[in-house]
Amino acid sequence: MKQYKHIFFDLDRTLWDFETNSKLTLEEIYSEFDLANLGFNSAEEFITKYKAINENMWDLYRQGKITKDLLRAGRFEATFLEYGIKDEHLAKSVGHFYVEQSPIKTALFPNAIEALTYLKKSYHLHIITNGFEEVQFIKLNKSGLEPFFEVVVTSEQAGCKKPESAIFNYAMKRANAVPSESIMIGDDVPVDLHGAMKVGIDSVYFNPMGEKADEQVNFTIQNLIELKEIL
Repeated sequence: MKQYKHIFFDLDRTLWDFETNSKLTLEEIYSEFDLANLGFNSAEEFITKYKAINENMWDLYRQGKITKDLLRAGRFEATFLEYGIKDEHLAKSVGHFYVEQSPIKTALFPNAIEALTYLKKSYHLHIITNGFEEVQFIKLNKSGLEPFFEVVVTSEQAGCKKPESAIFNYAMKRANAVPSESIMIGDDVPVDLHGAMKVGIDSVYFNPMGEKADEQVNFTIQNLIELKEIL
């Protein structure tokens, strides 16, 4: 078994349960902003519409085609326009509510704390995330993850985003690590793992749904507790 010294984690959808926490916040938005009276038939319908638009806009943001501010309000503005609602003020208010309330939610993937407690005894643990800097640190603090990590690298700090090689090289420098002694754990193979592997960092694909994946990675796990078997 290769001897690693540094473990780098993605945050959203790897440790912090983004889908659960986001759903809770979007349900709050549906109620708080009385979206039923604006034409949405249910919270589930609103969430489904929003998620599709949000994913598309995040892709544009990762590619540098739109700004953070446009992403934050634009994803809700576009969702409302699907129902003929053109209200920029409402979109901005909802966007602000989401960014304020979502990061204080605390749902983690099963066994996250147990796995990190085990790994912390033998490895240096770090985060590399494309999430907005101001909210990622709130997530770490509120969910109890913060004490486990020595270095937290955000794309805004680095001036580049995963899967660009530059953000992984930046993280190596910040953590005083070298690729040959490092491993990256994430849920998104093209974004989290291909970028890491390009600079010589080994990879663990976190695949909780057991989805079929043909991509070449070093390890695949469905539950974080499986890290105890490979590290």
